Amino acid sequence: MMKKTIVSGLIAAALLSTGFAASAHQAGDIIVRAGGVVVAPNESSEDVAGFGEFNISSNTQLGLNFGYMLTDNIGIELLAATPFSHDVSLKGVGKIAETKHLPPTLVAQYYFGSADSKLRPYIGAGVNFTNFFDSEFTNDLDGALTDLSLSNSWGLAAQAGIDYQVNKNWLVNASVWYAKINTDVNFKLAGQAVSIETDIDPWVYMVSVGYTF
Repeated sequence: MMKKTIVSGLIAAALLSTGFAASAHQAGDIIVRAGGVVVAPNESSEDVAGFGEFNISSNTQLGLNFGYMLTDNIGIELLAATPFSHDVSLKGVGKIAETKHLPPTLVAQYYFGSADSKLRPYIGAGVNFTNFFDSEFTNDLDGALTDLSLSNSWGLAAQAGIDYQVNKNWLVNASVWYAKINTDVNFKLAGQAVSIETDIDPWVYMVSVGYTF
C-alpha cells in the first residue's frame, strides 16, 4: 500500500508540473515538507515471563521535516512529527500496554543530479533520538504488572528519498528511513523489578508535499 501511495504521488506531481519551468534545490534553500508518516517497528526483545517477545503495532501521524541546502548537492534535514502511539502485546495475552514517543532525527544528505533537475533523489545518514512517554499497562494481568516505563534511545539512522519539483517553490516527496532504536522496558511483575531489552528498529515511510524558500 505504501509503495502504491508513493508511486501515485509521483505520478500526480508529473501531471501537475505540465507548463511550469522548475528549478530544483540550490545552495541556501530552505525546504519544508509535511505529510503522512508511518512508523513500522521491526521489533525484537528478550523473552517476557515465558510469553515470548513483545509485539509493537505500527502507527501513522503527521510528519514534518525541515531541510537546508549547504550546497547544490549537500543538505541537512530534521525529521519531526506529532507523537506516535503504539500498542504493545504478548502472544497468547493480546494487548497489555500503550506507549507514545517522539523520534526527532537529524541527517546529512547527498542529492544526486544538478540544481536545475526536477527530479532529485537523495540519501542521508545521521542520528535519531527517541523520547518515550505516557507508557501504561492496559491489561495488568490482575494486578501482576505495575510501574511501566521505557528508557529513551539514541541511535544511528539512514534515509533515502526523492523530490519532484512541481514548480519554482512546490514539490512532492517520497522517503524512507531506518532508525536504530533500543529501549529498556522496565516494570514490576508481582512486585519484582524486571527490565526487558527491546529493539524497535522501525522502518519509517513518508509521502509529503514541500515548499522551497
